[in-house]
Amino acid sequence: MPYLERAGKPTLHYTIDDFTDPWKNAPFLVLQHGFARSHKVWYSWVPYLARFYKVVRPDLRGLGLSSRDFDLKRDVNLAAYIDDFSALVGELGGGPVHYCGESLGGILGMAFAAERPELFRTLTIVSSPMHLHGKDEKASMYGHASRAEALRKMGARGWAAASNAGRRFPPDADPGMMKWFVDEMGEADVEVLVATYNYSHGLDLMPFLPRIKAPMLGLYPTAGPISGDEQIEILKANVPHAQVIRLASRFHAINTIEPVTCATALLHFAAQHDGIVCRE
Repeated sequence: MPYLERAGKPTLHYTIDDFTDPWKNAPFLVLQHGFARSHKVWYSWVPYLARFYKVVRPDLRGLGLSSRDFDLKRDVNLAAYIDDFSALVGELGGGPVHYCGESLGGILGMAFAAERPELFRTLTIVSSPMHLHGKDEKASMYGHASRAEALRKMGARGWAAASNAGRRFPPDADPGMMKWFVDEMGEADVEVLVATYNYSHGLDLMPFLPRIKAPMLGLYPTAGPISGDEQIEILKANVPHAQVIRLASRFHAINTIEPVTCATALLHFAAQHDGIVCRE
């Protein structure tokens, strides 16, 4: 388990899955998880990607196995996240890399691509909204005055159980899978989640979207509760070169519900920009 250690900054955990031919020097492909999750959520994508790309799965600061050794009021912001991402790419050899982020990971990825374009080969986002305010903010309060209050009173596990049911996953989803996700998300530090949400729900992507120059792919459900038509129209209007693929689903977690479809779309999108033939 590699760790990126930096003086005065949180230690970042990441894992690399690499089944590429050693003589081909395959590019790196970064998979960035979303809110309350960790590198583990990408487990079902790895078999489809790691034969052709060096797959890197980092944990955001304070989540997963990354350190919480930072000031939650001062050091949860875009500059800090960009610094973390840039340091990771530097650790990998300097880039550029392919980047894919799900939900919050995609929101951050869009800002990264605008601010550090030299680090990107391609950008892919999965179910990522252009903003987090509005009806989704209210839907995630579960009767409390704010999401922060809901997280503190329900706990990370209780909030995850409520949020996953009917929003991220269909009601008839495998109970074992649902329990696994609740258990994983339930390990997150509540105060890290509060600080992360308090920052991210106010992040305005509008200044960043027109500056995204990397080839871009968006994977979205057809009727997502968090990233619906309005969000996708904002993306299309501001990043006209972005390709959008809609998967027939009413649920947010298409990266888990449809891993083969999503991973294969990403694989061939990245490969077309690298001239790699992804078949044997």
